[in-house]
Amino acid sequence: MPLIITGTTIVTISGMALLYILQCDILYPSNWPTGSRKFVSKPSEYGIPYSEVKLYTEDKVRLRAFVCKRPIDREAKKRPTVIMFHGNGGNMGHRLPIAEKFYKDFKCNVILLSYRGYGRSEGTPKEKGLCIDAQTVLNYVLKHEIFKYSKIIIYGQSLGGAVAIDLVSKNESKVSALIIENTFLNIPKLIPYIIPQLRYFTFLCSQIWPSEKSIKKIKFIPILFLSGAKDEIIPQQHMKKLFELSQTSSGKEWREFSNGNHNDTTFQPGYFQYIGRFIKQYVDLDGSERN
Repeated sequence: MPLIITGTTIVTISGMALLYILQCDILYPSNWPTGSRKFVSKPSEYGIPYSEVKLYTEDKVRLRAFVCKRPIDREAKKRPTVIMFHGNGGNMGHRLPIAEKFYKDFKCNVILLSYRGYGRSEGTPKEKGLCIDAQTVLNYVLKHEIFKYSKIIIYGQSLGGAVAIDLVSKNESKVSALIIENTFLNIPKLIPYIIPQLRYFTFLCSQIWPSEKSIKKIKFIPILFLSGAKDEIIPQQHMKKLFELSQTSSGKEWREFSNGNHNDTTFQPGYFQYIGRFIKQYVDLDGSERN
């Protein structure tokens, strides 16, 4: 019997090959927008004092990070330190408007990282590598002569939310709070929404990011969930399920933005007010230094 190959079969096979071979290129578009690997805006453009540091990972990859410390050391020790993890496009410079809010409005120290393969950091992005990158920047903060005395807040958007959840699930005793925005349960559960034709081939995913499992390991720090109701990339149900799965005993808050899309939730009314209240209620309780 002759083998009959239809157009549908060709499309399916092509899609499977695309998913298997190019999934990292699809998931980590580090050169989008064009020029993101070369041009990185600096905190000074937003009136934020900073230093640019090079961090070396355990697997010998050199990363770039912006360190924005409060001007006076005594103040810097007492104020929270926010570690920011960005989404899958762009670089740390694109998130400086958010860093500006944390630094100027909430008087926090702020650390921004470009993952491996992003911005001017070396390497190639993959799940294991990004997890190493996150641990590297946290270790830097914990050993820093000033930041080691401060309370640490982990903030992540989209893919950065998955990075943040993974990091906190492994280091909960070292941080004080987690803030995530528009992130997903895991990549296999996201594929059917983004590429419906490949819903039966998610077993080919090597990049998993199992946030739905990791979130349950976080037992006692407060978590703020920020969700755009009109997210066109990650179904809002993913965020709702993460909120439901969270078992932390210190409090979890759900903040929904009715007109928020995937990339503009930060611009919605009340976004930073909610963050400010969360920090004041759960982190900045008395402004005292950590022991």
